Amino acid sequence: MTVGNAETSVQAYVSEPAPGPFQEKPKGGLLLISEIWGLVDHIKDVADRFAAEGYLVLAPDLLTDIGMTPDVAAEVLEGLADPDPQQRSKVQPRLRQLTSPLHAPGFAEKATAALAVCFDHLEGVPALAGRVAVAGFCFGGTYSFTLATREPRLRAAVPFYGTCEFTEEELARINCPVLAFYGEQDKALVDKLPLVKARMFGAKVDFEAVVYPGTGHAFFNDSTPARYDSAAATDSWERTLAFLERSLSR
Repeated sequence: MTVGNAETSVQAYVSEPAPGPFQEKPKGGLLLISEIWGLVDHIKDVADRFAAEGYLVLAPDLLTDIGMTPDVAAEVLEGLADPDPQQRSKVQPRLRQLTSPLHAPGFAEKATAALAVCFDHLEGVPALAGRVAVAGFCFGGTYSFTLATREPRLRAAVPFYGTCEFTEEELARINCPVLAFYGEQDKALVDKLPLVKARMFGAKVDFEAVVYPGTGHAFFNDSTPARYDSAAATDSWERTLAFLERSLSR
């Protein structure tokens, strides 16, 4: 479906909970932000999993405009998974080309504007008003942090292995609890985590970080067997559901 207005619109995948005999309305709304691979089948599957737990989920397509379509993502991922190092190296220029627009002037504001209209869409559903959360993975984890600093109505944020490069003053704008997940071997993020924790503490944010020993980046993604960690994925899923239940029922 298309979400937004004349100024900002975005395509999104929507997954709704099936009505049950003991649940008259969704447990809440969830804005689900993809990894750098975009709106691939894995993200749609995760959206459906959350919907099966009672949430109305909206997953925006933020990356097709830069060329990261599901077909392109599948091609690149296949190359990166090739056992031959030479074949893997051949994919790197293509990946750099695809991701370079992320650093271009204006991309962050465009993506944040798209997330804002998606949030407004969920918040505008009467059954969801005041009960909307965000979750995301990698690129989506980073933008989950971003949305939390921009949207005071947000009730909960769940970033999986996202970058959080905000000042203490910027983090002080967060008005909801944050549950963040990391893999111990994801050194680029874990090495910076003590600083993130210190800034979150200084900003008085309700922040919890869970680091899984022996795991790396993208441990939740079961469509990439080389990185997937079943135990960490299962535990983080259960923690996320409990966190959302607490945060959205207040």
